[in-house]
Amino acid sequence: MLLHHSSPPGAASLGSGQRAIYAHSMAAPRMKPPKPEATEPPAVFQRAVETLRRALESDPGRPELELEDLPAPQRLAPYSAAIAATVYRDDDEIAGGRLILLYDPEGRSGWVGEFRLVAYIRADLDPEIAADELIGSVAWSWLIEALDKAGYGGVSGTITRAVSESFGDKQDEPPTTELELRASWSPAGDDMAVHVAAWCDVMCMAAGLPPSGVSVLPPRPNGPGQ
Repeated sequence: MLLHHSSPPGAASLGSGQRAIYAHSMAAPRMKPPKPEATEPPAVFQRAVETLRRALESDPGRPELELEDLPAPQRLAPYSAAIAATVYRDDDEIAGGRLILLYDPEGRSGWVGEFRLVAYIRADLDPEIAADELIGSVAWSWLIEALDKAGYGGVSGTITRAVSESFGDKQDEPPTTELELRASWSPAGDDMAVHVAAWCDVMCMAAGLPPSGVSVLPPRPNGPGQ
């Protein structure tokens, strides 16, 4: 018994060249090569992240301060991690910021080593303090003093005083003033916990809190005859 192989519709009218083109178009598509599996981050970066997470999970030592994990930006360096912090006073947010850890095995221009920390701090300011022309220099000195305890290199940054005024239906709201600090530096070593502590100290000072471990005494009541 002969088996008849049917041609696809329209194939009988095709010439030899056209049949070759038709056969090529009916061929199975080429499979794309599998994507390479993601490699583990370098051990030195993993150790640094562990110290960052340890600082995140430990008691910051200040009831006004809250730390939390933060998604890290993906395009600043081959490897990165980040945390955020908020300072509260009477349930009102008075300061906040983020700290980003970057790692590039090949280093970068301006870095001292393979690591870089990028910090941002925003804090409410009393208008009288914001009017002081030296507030930027003072805030920068807070950062340098805090980093001196941690060890650093190649520090740079900017400090901005921002005044926000309300108009229209909000014109009765008083103006607000803020301080914004943006800085980056290269840590000495891979222990990031000390740098988290330095960053938090600067944020709390910018928010007007006393230094860590110092309590503000309440005002003494007036005695008889006072």
